[in-house]
Amino acid sequence: MFAYSFKIALRYFFSKSSQTVINRINSFAFFMVVISTASLFLVLSAFEGLKDFSLSFSESFDPDYEIQPNTGKFFRVSDSLLKEIKTIPYVIAAAPQIQEKVFLSYNEKNQVAILKAIDNDYTSIVHIDELIELGDWLSFDGSDVVLGFGVAGNLGVGVYDYTTFLNITVPKKSKQSLLEQNPFRSVSSIVVGLYQINEDLDKKYMFSRLELAQNLLELNSNEYSSIALKTKSKISKEELSEAFSHIFKLPIKLVSRAEQNAALYKMLNVERIVIYFIFTLVMLVALFNFVGALIMMILDKKSQMKTLLSLGATAQGIHYIFFILGLLICIFGGVVGLIIGSIIVLIQNYYPFIYVPGTSLSYPVLFQMENLFIVMGTLMVLGVVSTAWATRGFDKKIKS
Repeated sequence: MFAYSFKIALRYFFSKSSQTVINRINSFAFFMVVISTASLFLVLSAFEGLKDFSLSFSESFDPDYEIQPNTGKFFRVSDSLLKEIKTIPYVIAAAPQIQEKVFLSYNEKNQVAILKAIDNDYTSIVHIDELIELGDWLSFDGSDVVLGFGVAGNLGVGVYDYTTFLNITVPKKSKQSLLEQNPFRSVSSIVVGLYQINEDLDKKYMFSRLELAQNLLELNSNEYSSIALKTKSKISKEELSEAFSHIFKLPIKLVSRAEQNAALYKMLNVERIVIYFIFTLVMLVALFNFVGALIMMILDKKSQMKTLLSLGATAQGIHYIFFILGLLICIFGGVVGLIIGSIIVLIQNYYPFIYVPGTSLSYPVLFQMENLFIVMGTLMVLGVVSTAWATRGFDKKIKS
């Protein structure tokens, strides 16, 4: 029964009706399926491109993983323990760092920033030294610092300006002090370079050598906020945690890059879901045309259905004909739409023709097989529901 239903449905799909209006309705319904499929794929590809572009800034600024204390802001890591961390096969490089919020003042201008104090090995994990747009990277000798363009712009700081020093201030570690005693500790520094990544990071972070921060924050020489890690690409967080559990006596936290930017990743995931549902709704609206076209085809073939019944076909078999016909329209329309969408995405990737307004930057898109399956799966689910609704009660009507 299914075999002849499929053959007849396939013939109806490729043949034309004797009525021109039916042909036009069918062509329009097929066109809407193609356009809605291509649109959903293009939007998902464009969003993935923007997501990849946004996360590229995080990848150029944040390490793969960070080892942080389970409690408190700082923990002690001896030189021998640091060397042991570097010998773990999963770890390519490791570097201690101190991160703390500080108060900056320069020529009666003030701003709060985040100080990242690092050592020489840090640039083998994050190539922040390659992002210097003006001046030089840290010398790791003295009180020189590197600022983001946003911080420097807000304070009006210049590079190698020895006329006025940049003051970095934090509250003193000891809470007990006399009324006349200054409750803050400060250090004067000279700006030697400015980095540029994006607006958010440029106005938030500054860099110095570890010793400057340890002196400012009254820390010992082996006290750090975290250990930055560069790891092999296919290593999971569970494998790393298992390796570190054998060398750390105190409980620690292993924080991945995604967890370091939890708010950003959460925002991007929510936006992706919202965009998906909006364009799924567009696809659903397009399928209303498909439902109407399928009903018109049923009415157009009504006389032929009586002939098939006379030849011994069952009402259920005839119902299958139009159900399969609806699926064929979705499958062929979806495939054509995905081909068109894929061609546009690949052309934009290799020969960009759409640019970000006001810039020479090509609009980022990313071709992913996952999106092909998501779009086709969505179309088929909606297509099956729409076809089932359009042909509901059809076999009973045929019998009557």
